[in-house]
Amino acid sequence: MATATINPATGETLETFDELSDAGIERALERAWQTFLSYRSTRFAERAKWMHAAADVLEREKEQWGELITTEMGKLRSAAIAEVEKCAWVCRFYADNAERFLSDRVVETEAEASYVKYQPLGPVLAVMPWNFPFWQVFRFAAPGLMAGNVGLLKHASNVPRSALAIQEIFERAGFPEGAFQTLIIGSRRVAAIIDDDRVRAVTLTGSEGAGSAVAERAGKRLKKAVLELGGSDPFIVMPSANLDDAVTTAVKARTVNNGQSCIAAKRFIVHQDIADDFIQRFVRAMEALRVGDPMDPDTEIGPLATPAIRDELHEQVQQTVRAGARVLTGGRPLDGPGNFYPPTVLVDVPESSPTWGEELFGPVASVFVVRDIEDALRVANATKFGLGSAAWTHDPEEQRRFIDEIEAGAVFINGMVASDPRLPFGGVKASGFGRELGEHGIHEFVNIKTVVVNPGRQAKGKDATE
Repeated sequence: MATATINPATGETLETFDELSDAGIERALERAWQTFLSYRSTRFAERAKWMHAAADVLEREKEQWGELITTEMGKLRSAAIAEVEKCAWVCRFYADNAERFLSDRVVETEAEASYVKYQPLGPVLAVMPWNFPFWQVFRFAAPGLMAGNVGLLKHASNVPRSALAIQEIFERAGFPEGAFQTLIIGSRRVAAIIDDDRVRAVTLTGSEGAGSAVAERAGKRLKKAVLELGGSDPFIVMPSANLDDAVTTAVKARTVNNGQSCIAAKRFIVHQDIADDFIQRFVRAMEALRVGDPMDPDTEIGPLATPAIRDELHEQVQQTVRAGARVLTGGRPLDGPGNFYPPTVLVDVPESSPTWGEELFGPVASVFVVRDIEDALRVANATKFGLGSAAWTHDPEEQRRFIDEIEAGAVFINGMVASDPRLPFGGVKASGFGRELGEHGIHEFVNIKTVVVNPGRQAKGKDATE
C-alpha cells in the first residue's frame, strides 16, 4: 500500500510520501542507539519536564491535531480532539508517576541488601495502527520515554501525517534528537529492523496476522514483544440491568470511532426476558444516527478509513446473511463518494457465520438472545478473542460470575469498555499478550534486575584469599 494521506470522506489524495531508503533506515537506527546511550542516564525530572511540555503542545494545538487525524482516517472531529486530549493525559500521568513506578523495590532476604532495580532496555520499535493514530502511539511512547528507552515508530501507511506530527511534538517538547523517530516505511521493512541488534524490543497494535508475524520474528531474535490485537467484545445485558442506560451505552459502544475500535462492543448478548424490548430500542437508536461529513459537528457516524475496510465489512455482513441471519437496519454501503457504511443490526446469527466470533471493524452489531447466565457466558467466550467485555446487571452474584468467568483482559460492569492511563490494558487468547498503561505497562520494557549485596569476608593477615 502506498504511503499517502487520502481523505476517507471524499477519496481525495491529499499528500504522498517517499519511503526511507536503506541508508535512511540505517541512519535512524544508529541515531536511536547513540541517543539511547546518553538518554538512559537523564534524570526523571528532565524527562518529566519534556513530557509535560509535550502535553502542553498537544493541548494548546488540539484542534489542529484533531483536524489532521480526521482528514487522514475519518473519525469525527470532536472525537479526534478528545483523542489528542487523552494523549496529553497519558503524558502527564507518566511524567508524574514514572519515577515512583520505577523506584528500587526492597525485598527482605538474608543478604545485607536485596532489591529490584528497573533499567531501560534500549530502542523499542512500535508498529502502530491507524484507528487511533495519536493515542496508540502516545500510550507506548509516554511510558517508554519516561523509562529511559527511545522510540522508533512504524505507523500505518494511511496516517503518515499523524506519524510525522508526533515526532514533531516530541522534538518541540525538548526531547533529544533521536529519542523518538518516525520511519516512513512499508510493512516489508519491519522484519529487518526487528533483526537489528540495536533494536531491543518491539510492540505492535494491529491485526492477528501482523501480530503473529512480529511475535515470531521477535521470538527468533529472543526479543521482548507486546501485542495488542483484535477483539470481538461481548456486551451482555441481563434482566436486572437499567435498560435505558444499557441501550444508550450499547449504541455508543458499537459506533465509537465509526465502529473501528478493538474494544468496541461487537456482540450484544441479551437475556430472552428483555430481548424484544432491547432490540426494538437498539435498532431505533441505531437508525437515528446521522451519517456524514466527520468535520460537521452534527454528524454522528463518519466514513470508514479505507475502501478496503468498507468492502471487507460488507462481505462479512453478506456472508452472515447468507448463513441465515436477518438485517434489521443498514446492511449495505451508502452510495456516493467516501467510505460510508450505515449503522447495521443483525439478529438470528448462526454459529457458522463470520459475525459469531470474528472481529467486524465498522458500525455493525450482532444481537444474540440467551436463556440464562450459563448461556450468556458460553456465547461471550465462544470467540478466539479476549480483549474487553461489558456486562449489565445489578445482581451481585451475576456480577461476580461475569468478572471471574469471562475470558478477557478487561471486564466492565454496567459501563463501557475504555482504556485509562491508570489501569493496565491488554488481552488474552488471540487478542495478544503483555500490557500497556498503568504501572504494569511501564514495566514491560525495562530490565527487572535483581540486586543482592552480601558482606565481603574480612581479610586475615596479608593473604586476603585465605
